[in-house]
Amino acid sequence: MLMSLGYLFAGLVILIFSAERFIFGASALARNLRVSPLLIGVIIVGFGTSAPELMVSGIAAWQGNPGLAIGNAIGSNITNIALILGAAALIRPIEVHSMVLKRELPILLSAVLAGWVLLSNGRIDRLDGVLLLVAFAIMLYWMVQVAVRGRGDPSDALVAEFTAELPRPVSNGAAVMWLVIGLVVLLASSRLLVWAAVDLAQMLGVSDLIIGLTIVAVGTSLPELAASIMAAFKKEDDLAVGNIVGSNTFNTLAVLGLPGIIAPGAFPPEVLTRDIPIMVLLTLLLFGMAYGFRGVGRINRLEGGLLLLAFVGYQWILFGG
Repeated sequence: MLMSLGYLFAGLVILIFSAERFIFGASALARNLRVSPLLIGVIIVGFGTSAPELMVSGIAAWQGNPGLAIGNAIGSNITNIALILGAAALIRPIEVHSMVLKRELPILLSAVLAGWVLLSNGRIDRLDGVLLLVAFAIMLYWMVQVAVRGRGDPSDALVAEFTAELPRPVSNGAAVMWLVIGLVVLLASSRLLVWAAVDLAQMLGVSDLIIGLTIVAVGTSLPELAASIMAAFKKEDDLAVGNIVGSNTFNTLAVLGLPGIIAPGAFPPEVLTRDIPIMVLLTLLLFGMAYGFRGVGRINRLEGGLLLLAFVGYQWILFGG
């Protein structure tokens, strides 16, 4: 078991490092090719923190572990809201001002509800995967348009986020090198992580779904955790929430849709009776707290504490309930 835990930890560390290097290389190459910084931010940096979830779910589905693939997508959404936003709100209350973000919150809620409907028959079919990925492409196009239209509005914190993490100038050779190395290591570490997770699940006598919902979901959400916690410390509230909203939308449409394309079929029934309803409930809570129907949306410390308690309660349901 110690060896499997070691491989799991190593896979997570290497996965996160390789995702960062892949994003660095892709962003630097795009900048050298004179692609708009806003478009680089939206397409590459904006969704870069979800690259680990996408790779792990894709590899898991390819290797015949749909429970792990689906659990990673749903578990990451639950972790992002309950654990990460809860922790960020405890550091300091979070206020949401960005109009772009307020347009993204209904999209996230719609995506989560649509995913629930598509999976309500207990299967994720190839058509389900296609519909989710098409919806993702439409949403990505919309975000690009919003970014381009918002080019002249530096007061919007979410638009400012698109260019905040662009890499320093590097040569094309160095950019391509990091792009290729990042991609290769990302694939290899994803496969190592999936193997270790499945092996650990077998040793503990739990399903790969549980491992995907917990250890793997928390591990692949570490980039979001770092980004949101740092944004909270820097008093960049819109970035703390925007990072989670964007990541969860990506997870629901792209990460959840990919297993439907690669390995369509039935999934464990607990996903419908336990995990998706909890994900939907947390998304509704996020929408209610952050949208700000009568002004500025706000997640205070009490609500952050309740989100953290919800995360702990969910873990208890999974392992002790």
